[in-house]
Amino acid sequence: MKVTVNGKEKELPSGAKLRDAVKSEIYTPGSLVSIHLSTDKIKEETSDLEIMTSRGAMILHLDDSDHARVWKRMTERMEGIATRWVTRNIIAFGSFQTEIKVNRDAKMHKRYDCFFSLGGFDSDTTYMMIATEDHKWAYGAGTGRIGRITSGRHIMNLLKEGDKIISIRPVVSERSTENVIITKDPEHPLEEGMTVETYVLIDLNRRSPMSCEHILVTAEKGYITISDSCGSYAACSDNTDVAINEEERSVRDKGRVTVRTKGDGTGRILFYKRRRQTMPAHNDAGSVALGKGILAHAKQGDTVTLRTDIRRMLSVGMSQSEGEKFLSSFGIKQIRTGDRSDDSIIVEQEPEWTMHAMNGMEAETFGVPKDKVFNVVLDRKNEPASVHYFEKVTGLSHKPIGTMKVHFAFKGMPMVTFEGDEERGASLYPGAEFKKCKKGDIGITNQSRPHCGLIGVRLEESKEYGPTGEERYGTNIAGTFTGDLKGLTDGLKEGDIVYVRENRA
Repeated sequence: MKVTVNGKEKELPSGAKLRDAVKSEIYTPGSLVSIHLSTDKIKEETSDLEIMTSRGAMILHLDDSDHARVWKRMTERMEGIATRWVTRNIIAFGSFQTEIKVNRDAKMHKRYDCFFSLGGFDSDTTYMMIATEDHKWAYGAGTGRIGRITSGRHIMNLLKEGDKIISIRPVVSERSTENVIITKDPEHPLEEGMTVETYVLIDLNRRSPMSCEHILVTAEKGYITISDSCGSYAACSDNTDVAINEEERSVRDKGRVTVRTKGDGTGRILFYKRRRQTMPAHNDAGSVALGKGILAHAKQGDTVTLRTDIRRMLSVGMSQSEGEKFLSSFGIKQIRTGDRSDDSIIVEQEPEWTMHAMNGMEAETFGVPKDKVFNVVLDRKNEPASVHYFEKVTGLSHKPIGTMKVHFAFKGMPMVTFEGDEERGASLYPGAEFKKCKKGDIGITNQSRPHCGLIGVRLEESKEYGPTGEERYGTNIAGTFTGDLKGLTDGLKEGDIVYVRENRA
């Protein structure tokens, strides 16, 4: 059987499951997948049909009734049928043959009702009628009700005798549960003609470079978590402790992606399901090119595989030779600075933002010897707030190698301290007190002490004082410096930059 997966047609064996379709596709196991029914299946199951006339389109919502099922089976025969007459009360399309039984009772017909009528009380001259006013009349089929016009009602005022029905098609809505199945089950059975989407693809808006970089950073792990969802949007709050300038703003149409720049939840990414007006606090960051069905049904806590139309063009963490190959693959010329040798490690790139690198088509890469990039292990389990602070201050929150600027270093001292962010540090609550501060421990002065936010590395064990010289209650232990402490302190002076990389092994 033929199934379309992420826009590509695949031939799968009969009885294939979802796992067969997603092989070799972009997909994070456990994330949402949307399965769009085939057109024939939608036509069979949907209750909403688009009636395209020579004057425009109307949407008919079908009743769950025998008359509705009769009409649905004969939709192809309705194509080409003309408007027979238009009066103050009704619009009549026809005639055509049916086997509807005659019922001469007068019935009430509400405005916008769609129903059968038997001309001369004869099913050989059946009409489809739309009520333009509330009225009671005997049309030969009892109520004969098929359904109700729910959208495009203004077309009724334009229709004249001789206008035709051009086509009748099922309404394909990504938000309708009749058209889309959302699942995480790899054993979900597939059918002929289905369309599968395994991920959400964003076309980034190049005119909002900072917002684009924020999305590229958030999407680097390959997936996002939906933090909240409503009728208007689905949102991701995976990376909200950020500062983002105002960039391009526009109407938040269905499918647009914005990044919040002010207020509660700055940095939140929103995917719109419905049109909303421009907001000063929302930058237009791009549009959803694939996976709208996934976002339409995603709920709080769901995982969604995410990709962007361009990759992040950041070479930090690579060797100079690797960085050259990487940047040149995007047509960007590398300009080496610092240690220019092939095996030196790139610790800084200018420009750092992808859109700026693309525009300039060249980037400076600052290298240092391998032994000048030090490993740290962060205690995410026990000190998540302290680790978050450390990542934000050093830049590890958005790049592989962070920087620490020396605040105080003196030969013979039992510690070395680095500059922090006092404003951020003021929100850092005291954590669990250490029993013994070990050599290499990384500590942060918490809000209970005057120099809150200061970062330190302990060079000697102590049962009393932490890596910043504070007592136990004033110190939060964020992790451990696993690099060569002698290599760290040799020749170190105030203002020097130390480069660190997280070791997650």
